[in-house]
Amino acid sequence: MKNAELVFIPAPIIGHFVSAVEVAKLFSERDERLSITFLVMKSSLSTKIARSYSDSVIAACGRIRFIHLPEVELDPDLPSRFFISLIEAQKAHVKEEVSKLVFASESSPDSPRLAGFALHDEQKVDPTEFKNSDVELVMPCLASAFPAKVLPSPVLGKDLLPLCLRLFRRFREAKGIMVNTFYELESHAINSFSDGNYPPVYPVGPLLNLINGHEHDVVSDRKDTHRDIMQWLDQQPSSSVVYLCFGSMGSFGVEQVKEIACGLEQSGHRFLWSLRQPPPNGEMEAPSDYVNPAEVLPEGFLDRTSEIGKIIGWAPQLDILAHPSIGGFVSHCGWNSTLESIWFDVPMATWPLYAEQQFNAFLMIVEFRLAIEIQVNYRMDDCEIVRAGEIEKGIRGLMEFDIKKREKLKEISETSRKALMKDGSSSTWLDRVIQDMIDNMP
Repeated sequence: MKNAELVFIPAPIIGHFVSAVEVAKLFSERDERLSITFLVMKSSLSTKIARSYSDSVIAACGRIRFIHLPEVELDPDLPSRFFISLIEAQKAHVKEEVSKLVFASESSPDSPRLAGFALHDEQKVDPTEFKNSDVELVMPCLASAFPAKVLPSPVLGKDLLPLCLRLFRRFREAKGIMVNTFYELESHAINSFSDGNYPPVYPVGPLLNLINGHEHDVVSDRKDTHRDIMQWLDQQPSSSVVYLCFGSMGSFGVEQVKEIACGLEQSGHRFLWSLRQPPPNGEMEAPSDYVNPAEVLPEGFLDRTSEIGKIIGWAPQLDILAHPSIGGFVSHCGWNSTLESIWFDVPMATWPLYAEQQFNAFLMIVEFRLAIEIQVNYRMDDCEIVRAGEIEKGIRGLMEFDIKKREKLKEISETSRKALMKDGSSSTWLDRVIQDMIDNMP
């Protein structure tokens, strides 16, 4: 019986890291022939949550291990080129570690053979002039034409476009592409890749950290915060709270924070708001929690909303979305948050910030018809201010979600859960990708 070793190289952001580990856990649980090695790039965006998470995975899964690559010095004056610089600086370290794995595999007949790499990226177009245009594009993987201005941020900028195109063109050389989605959600897109001109696509999601993401795995210094949040939610009526969270990298300047606060207050709805402090200007760091949020909120806001609202920093998102008091989710449209919204059957209002989130917002609003819009092509680097009236309107629309959309969301939520069950679509695709990897080993 052949054994195989997979090497995963996730981006050094918690959302990418967790999704990659979740699929590795599925592989490990599904087939004892597979072992997985993660090459972990350290950066200022890495957190102790990621370290705690990987430690818990090691304890639970004996065939998953983590090799932490050496930390590299990057130019602090070029934050826009952070990922390019990080990838270039880590190439030699990655090559060295993979060479060690190959040597170990070839030198021992009992060692697993190296089966390949797992990498994740987006799609290709040459679009820097499209950033603020009204041009609509047609793509085989979409049922609807889409505005070019919602293309992922990296392909709209001249700094990152060459790297993106180089990565995209190499997709055709891959043996296969695993996607964190499920067939029933994106059947049109998945079918469009089945004509033989592309590598096979394996939809194996939704990949959610449903075990480690809950209360028992909260790092010790956040247990009190977690308990306080859940106790507050326990006191709220069913489906009455709008939850606002903009991801592990999402934050706003003071002027935008005040507009969000005014919009919330004007809406009259109960709210739970994960408000994060931006890093210092020019620094490529994750946002932090405010010591005193009142400093950036409108005067008297906390007093006036004390009966209906709660401001928090870090948010235990899975537990929040699973809580029956949550009635809507204002989200940055990161793909993990999007899948979590679907899984927990929570209506979503879109407010994308960066990366491919504008495209995700378009998918949720137009392609899937599962969300409403506060913004669809907002980009945090543009310094645009979304005014309170627009935010209020979006929140009201979210909390009065259309009955047909609500029924559709409930149906697709149930389907997302069935996809991972025995004989479900993603479970079947997972078996197929494992067999294909084993069959194609050298």
